[in-house]
Amino acid sequence: MRFENAYIPYGGYWSTPFCKWQGSFAALHPIRFAAEVACRAMAERNLDPQALDALYLGMTIPAPGSFYGAPWLAGLIGAEGITGPTISQACATSARVIGSAASEVERGNGLPAPAAGGGGLERGQAKAGSANGRAPVILCATTDRTSNGPHLVYPNPHAPGGRPDMEDWVWDNFNRDPLVGNAMIQTAENVARESGISTAAQHDVVIMRHAQYEAALADDSAFLRRFMIAPVQVNPTGRKVIAEVAGDEGVFPTTADGLAKLRPVLPDGTVTFGGQTYPADGNAGMLITSRERAAELSRDGSIQVQILSFAEGRAKKGFMPQANLPAASRALQAAGIQVQDLAAVKTHNPFALNDICLSQGLGIPLEKMNNYGSSLIWGHPQGPTGTRLIIELIEELALRGGGYGLFTGCAAGDSAAAVVLRVS
Repeated sequence: MRFENAYIPYGGYWSTPFCKWQGSFAALHPIRFAAEVACRAMAERNLDPQALDALYLGMTIPAPGSFYGAPWLAGLIGAEGITGPTISQACATSARVIGSAASEVERGNGLPAPAAGGGGLERGQAKAGSANGRAPVILCATTDRTSNGPHLVYPNPHAPGGRPDMEDWVWDNFNRDPLVGNAMIQTAENVARESGISTAAQHDVVIMRHAQYEAALADDSAFLRRFMIAPVQVNPTGRKVIAEVAGDEGVFPTTADGLAKLRPVLPDGTVTFGGQTYPADGNAGMLITSRERAAELSRDGSIQVQILSFAEGRAKKGFMPQANLPAASRALQAAGIQVQDLAAVKTHNPFALNDICLSQGLGIPLEKMNNYGSSLIWGHPQGPTGTRLIIELIEELALRGGGYGLFTGCAAGDSAAAVVLRVS
């Protein structure tokens, strides 16, 4: 899917710190928390919620009231007249939300242009598509709380004694793909065995990724302060602040000697606890609109951020990390560029071997990926993971003076999604 007129206002995005599950964000309702952060972020960026024309919500783990999804979140941020879809696509949720919003902008589902006297479309009226109208401004809000995930009971009157079927939403789905029957870590082991990726090679990548994240913490976290909403006061009841989160929580010190002492999680395997990420909580947001409206909303009009393409891919059964290869290849082809044209690459890497697999398959040097951090280091809250990675990609490209960037990340069901953008 190629785009010609889908842009992100420079600075029109944000992310919370990410906290390892059962940490400081464990008691916060994901939609209410996302609303609180969005209100703060938009106020800090002088963005009026009344300027929004739609809201796309990405969320993969049910929470109380999440049946109401995007319309509820829109109301909480003061944009009661808008609505939009709620999208759940496992770890590819962010890329799908952004790709879908970009597609709506690209289709020209714009608003009638304001009248000369200032009379425009009133909030709540139908937003008819118009080739000559204003392109919509869409908020892509992504949020999840892996902590305290729901424990579900499904009625089954045909079971012995009418015993219900039960599911732990987070834990059970990490550990069993209902189509293939394997756990996610087994997909990594399948790829490691087929591609000859050793534990030592995975640990080398872990050490590199930790060093890259340390660069984001330099100068009082100067890189993270370009987009991160922090500190965050944790007040789950509305009556008392119980914690203040100033940065990512759960990142642990890592050394080559320490990693070498770890044994693989599975018998005869290669993936250790140090070579994989951990579940986390947090949220992130991003505006998508046309070139003209992005310039109006940008923090710096001299910087343009254009979304060039979105694509998906799927690997053979039980080989999830390999799905990045077709997804990234299709996104690059749709954008009309080659691997050598890329100035920066960000990946959702639940396993260190994901990056090795992508490097081997597409010829992308490992050191070209994930400068300033990745989900391998700061955790994986599922829905917002890709949004934060794309935000970091934009900021890295801005620091480099512009260029093409690729984001790709694998997801449940041996699938993956990818986005190509250009900063100029």
